[in-house]
Amino acid sequence: MRSLYVKFVVITIGIMIISSVTAFLLSNAYYQQKLKPYNDQKNTVIAQSIASFVNDYSGVDLQAYLEHISTIGYQIYLVDPAGNESYFGASFRDKTLSVSTKEYVLNGNTYHGILDFPNRTFVTGFFANELQNTIGVPLEYKEKNYALFIRPDIKLLFNEMHYLFGSILILSIALSIVMVVFSTKYLVKPISNLTKATKSLANGQFNVDLSVTRHDELGELTHSFLRMSKKLEQIDDVRKEFISNISHDIQSPLSNIKGYTNLLGNESISQEERSQYISIINGEIRRLSTLTKQLLLLASLDRNEDIMKKESFNVGQHMKELVHHYQWLVGEKGIMLSYSLPDIKITGDPSLLNTVWDNLLSNAIKYNKPNGSIDISIEDKGEFVSVTFEDTGIGMKDTELKRIFDRFYRADIARTRTVEGSGLGLSIVATIVKLHGGHIIVNSEEAVGSTFIVEIPV
Repeated sequence: MRSLYVKFVVITIGIMIISSVTAFLLSNAYYQQKLKPYNDQKNTVIAQSIASFVNDYSGVDLQAYLEHISTIGYQIYLVDPAGNESYFGASFRDKTLSVSTKEYVLNGNTYHGILDFPNRTFVTGFFANELQNTIGVPLEYKEKNYALFIRPDIKLLFNEMHYLFGSILILSIALSIVMVVFSTKYLVKPISNLTKATKSLANGQFNVDLSVTRHDELGELTHSFLRMSKKLEQIDDVRKEFISNISHDIQSPLSNIKGYTNLLGNESISQEERSQYISIINGEIRRLSTLTKQLLLLASLDRNEDIMKKESFNVGQHMKELVHHYQWLVGEKGIMLSYSLPDIKITGDPSLLNTVWDNLLSNAIKYNKPNGSIDISIEDKGEFVSVTFEDTGIGMKDTELKRIFDRFYRADIARTRTVEGSGLGLSIVATIVKLHGGHIIVNSEEAVGSTFIVEIPV
């Protein structure tokens, strides 16, 4: 994570530098195109005003007047046709000025040195303290021609501002870098913690400790990570429970088969006992076969294989055939079975939905009380069909209701120890109903009975 921290700091500082350089270049372009001509025009007007004043008031002391002008913030250069030169105010860093330029001004023309100063990647027209970077105007004093060159004394006018702006710039850059370094640490630390937590999850340690105090995207990411961690822990618990249950459900019938097979090898047992043992072995084989089929069906449903073969069929007639199939078992247990099964057509997979009805009806019979009752009804609700299985069985507790659709989960073993089952039936039911876009509502009260309501879109 240190690399991310360094990258973030470097990228942020790089952005600061690039944006600063870009802003400088744009500002320079604006100065060259807009401010520089304006600065040239403004200083030309000032130079012409000075020359006009000298022309109008020939009695003024030219040297004293120009000296006075220089004290208020100007650098001045004065030259006559004979080449006599005078400087007023701060000294020019570069006093180079061509003879042709001097003659040009002495001949009555205006020299725009500020405007024509070379364009460079710097605001040179404002800061270059060179004689070439001046405004030149003709000046007449006591019937004698002069060339007057003038420019603002930047050092005198803006020296303090130079230091101020320089200090502000340096301080801003320093503070920005410090703030980037610390703010990056603040931003990267949660990611570093998430990385450690991810490694813990990879090692099978799901109880990760992450404090969530942020309300931004990283805080939401941490919340999502914690939810994922809890979900993975639940999945891992289900996996362990699945392995334990499947091992038990396979080992138990195999042990019985082995035990009774050994007994069959005893020649002293009677024919009646032999038939009984064979019947038990066949029962255990059927139990293993049912378990295997259920596991294969669940595996297919989990893989979202295209196993659904939808067609329009009469769900009422479909249910009547199922009831007829269980009629003998219902009569054998003395259960009162009533039903209301009108002819209603829906679109779905008849085979898969038959698995749903079969599981719910067999459970209603399996977990019912002696001389109890079962009521089955179908009702057209418009956009969906409601199929209800209501029994007067042993019912369930609220804690059991929350897990009845979990694989291999069985309600209170103490209450159902005489009932065989794999714990996969209701999980299959829930998966098939979900594939059909429906849902299941379960109401149950311990020692009173249970009601399963399946709602399937028409």
